[in-house]
Amino acid sequence: MRLALFQPDIPQNVGACIRLSACFGVELHVIEPTGFNFDDRAMKRAALDYGPLSHMTRHASWDDFQRDRPPGRLVLMTTKGATSLSDFSFKDDDILLFGKESSGAPDYVHAAVDARVIIPLQADARSLNLSVTAGITLWEGLRQTGAIGTL
Repeated sequence: MRLALFQPDIPQNVGACIRLSACFGVELHVIEPTGFNFDDRAMKRAALDYGPLSHMTRHASWDDFQRDRPPGRLVLMTTKGATSLSDFSFKDDDILLFGKESSGAPDYVHAAVDARVIIPLQADARSLNLSVTAGITLWEGLRQTGAIGTL
């Protein structure tokens, strides 16, 4: 299972996902451009010393990511999801894709994915923080595929 962030805006979210990558032993793909410089202090502070343990690959564009990405389904986590997280069946080679914090994923990304999944929220809530969504989704995917017991 892998994480992929589409053009993230907030360095702290990337830092938190670097920690997820390190702690759960999964690849992290960052699809640029980002809304910050990668040497941003806020991202480094959020990632702490987990960077060397992380498995991060940066892609210069969506096209580069599509060309170079590993095999597996693209599963977009979105507020416009078609399937609830509780009803979705993960596979161990899924790539969990998360849109830009400020605007989500554009139509061409939606068109390219294999599944669109939503985490149900209370009616008045718009969305969860990106790194919180990544943690919830990754944990559920790893639990379903039996990878949690191998950590």
